[in-house]
Amino acid sequence: MKVIPVIDILNGIVVHAVRGKRCEYQPLQSILCNSVQPLEVSKTFKTFGFSELYIADLDAITRGSVNFQVFKRIAKETGLKLMVDAGVSDLEAAEKLLDCGISKVVIGTETLQSRSFVGKAVRLFGSERIIVSLDLKDDKVLAKFGFDDCANAMCLLREFKEMGVSGIIVLDLARVGSGEGVNVVFLKKVLDALPMNVYVGGGVRDINDLLELKELGVSGVLVATALHSGKISIEELKQADLL
Repeated sequence: MKVIPVIDILNGIVVHAVRGKRCEYQPLQSILCNSVQPLEVSKTFKTFGFSELYIADLDAITRGSVNFQVFKRIAKETGLKLMVDAGVSDLEAAEKLLDCGISKVVIGTETLQSRSFVGKAVRLFGSERIIVSLDLKDDKVLAKFGFDDCANAMCLLREFKEMGVSGIIVLDLARVGSGEGVNVVFLKKVLDALPMNVYVGGGVRDINDLLELKELGVSGVLVATALHSGKISIEELKQADLL
């Protein structure tokens, strides 16, 4: 299981995400680094030994302003494998992201315009370059209109699996930055029902949560607040063989 640090970019800087209330997000305060610049924060994670990074481009998700140059610099100057959610909903935008040197394009249900786009992206770029984020809030799927016939989380996941998707992120925005713990009951349901690489984000509290998720068979865990606050230390990760 991989522990993957998260960077949320809003107005060009790294912010502290809490419960999906984006208008209230504040500049990052971290015990790991003093900067709020995406490149500098990324370099910090590289220095500590992480090999992958998840980036949520909130500028793109909220107003369509994608930070392409930022991704390009981070990929080039750190060598980190980047998993990026930039609200992509068409093939041209996905291709531009991949051209920046990122490893995986994240397609989030929150910004997805059409379910068929997922299948088209997998066919064009390959399942190893596309990962779908099941965006949840208060246990409900965040999705636009047109999903009425398959708005249930498990229904959507099964449909994505049939399209060739090999990896999904279960991202609970209501738990992000909350320190409330992961919805393990739902996660077990997903893991039991679908033979896919399952990543999880939102609510991770401490090293014990990570060990439990590893035991469940999760492929990766997205972590931000617990790392920046020190509730999960670099030393703990190394001792648990998670870094």
